[in-house]
Amino acid sequence: MQNPEKGNIFIISAASGTGKTTLVSRLLQNHNTLRVSVSHTTRAPRTGEENGVHYHFVSKEEFERLIAANAFLEHADVFGNYYGTGIESVQSLCAQGFDVILEIDVQGAEQVRRKLPEACSIFILPPSAETLAQRLKGRATDSEDVIQTRLAKARHEISRSVDFDYVVINDQLDTAEAELYAVIRSRRLKTAAQSAFIENLLDNF
Repeated sequence: MQNPEKGNIFIISAASGTGKTTLVSRLLQNHNTLRVSVSHTTRAPRTGEENGVHYHFVSKEEFERLIAANAFLEHADVFGNYYGTGIESVQSLCAQGFDVILEIDVQGAEQVRRKLPEACSIFILPPSAETLAQRLKGRATDSEDVIQTRLAKARHEISRSVDFDYVVINDQLDTAEAELYAVIRSRRLKTAAQSAFIENLLDNF
C-alpha cells in the first residue's frame, strides 16, 4: 500500500559487479512502497532485458534530443553509452507517496545531489577487490578487456564512496538487503516526516 505522504528519493550507486541490481530487485520484491526509476540508455539490451522494464532503450539521436529538452535529472556517458534518469517519472512516483530508488553511477549521483540535496545517497561496496573480480568474471557477459576496464574504474568509483550518506557492504545478500532497507525506512521516521502525526497527536490531548 502506498504512503499518502510525499515519497523520498534514494540514490544507490556501486562499482560494476558489486550486486547493486540484485539488491534493488530484492527490495522491490519485498517492499511495495518502493519503486525504481527506469533509466533511459543507448546501449543494446542484454539477454532477458525488456524495454520499459529494465531500461528505456533509445537511439543516441533520441537521447540527445531528450538532453536538449532538459528531460533528465541526470545523465552520463558510461563505457560509450548514454544513461539518464527522467525527471517527470521520478516526480510522479514521489507525488504518489512512493519512495523512489535511482540506481545510478557515481557521475549521475553527483548530478542528482547538486540538484536535489535532500536526496539520500547510499554506496554499495564489495567485501574485497578479489570478490569483485570474481563476480565480474562469473557473469560471463563481458570480454576480458571489458572486465579489466571495469576493475580499473571500480577503484576510482569506490574512492568516491566517501561522498555518500551511507555505505553498505554486500558480503551476504540478506544482511545487505536488511541494512539497505533500514536506511530507507529511517527516512520515514525522521521528525520532519512525522510532523503531521505529531501535530495531530498533540491536538487530541
